[in-house]
Amino acid sequence: MKYGLCNLSVIPLRRDASNTSEMVSQLLYGEHFKIIEERNGWLCIRNAFDDYEGWIDNKQYVEISAEIYHTLEENFPRITSDIMEFVSNKVSQLIPIPLGSNLNALPFLKHTHDGNIQDEFHNKKNIVPTSLLYLNTPYLWGGKTPFGMDCSGFTQMVYKLNGFKLLRDAKQQATQGESLSFIEESEPGDLAFFDNHEGTIVHVGVIMNDNHIIHAHGRVRIDKLDHSGIFNIDTGKHSHKLRVIKKIV
Repeated sequence: MKYGLCNLSVIPLRRDASNTSEMVSQLLYGEHFKIIEERNGWLCIRNAFDDYEGWIDNKQYVEISAEIYHTLEENFPRITSDIMEFVSNKVSQLIPIPLGSNLNALPFLKHTHDGNIQDEFHNKKNIVPTSLLYLNTPYLWGGKTPFGMDCSGFTQMVYKLNGFKLLRDAKQQATQGESLSFIEESEPGDLAFFDNHEGTIVHVGVIMNDNHIIHAHGRVRIDKLDHSGIFNIDTGKHSHKLRVIKKIV
């Protein structure tokens, strides 16, 4: 088994081994992974954080030993807390890194960082304030950064910044936590999931106070939430049909 580390600000994770293939997720700076398969200049990898699999360009990573991989697994992550920061490499070149990057790999990459670090974890009250950091981020399928993200990338990153692990896709996240029967039972920071006409979970957002929800739809935005689903305050229509509310923490 081979192992790798994301040494760039962000790396696209693609469905197939091609630059034209759909981007299904992203690796952020400092994320480590297992290499499952190599093919024609591409690597099929499994991200350690959420076990998500996809293909990356083999020019966009550094290989690490099993020992370093397991060291990164064992240590609690040190996560950046600003929208954009920088690390410096050994020749003093700056590398931009987005909100939610993992700094545990700094000594292995021989990089330095003097920015802010998220140091308050496992506090559900911080989930909504963290969500607001991403407000107006444009929607990007597969994205996980303040410069573009999808609905489940948004919820995953918000929870990550508070020390909680969510799976990558909305339908995967819907398998986590405890189901609630009514909106009235929910608390700010709980997740609401929405399905399509076939009954498949296709959307997720973070519940706020006063029957509002923050979610990624066109952009990260705040709308109203009722028993039918999301009521878009711009169009005056419901945009998503409510399926289930989950208390993750």
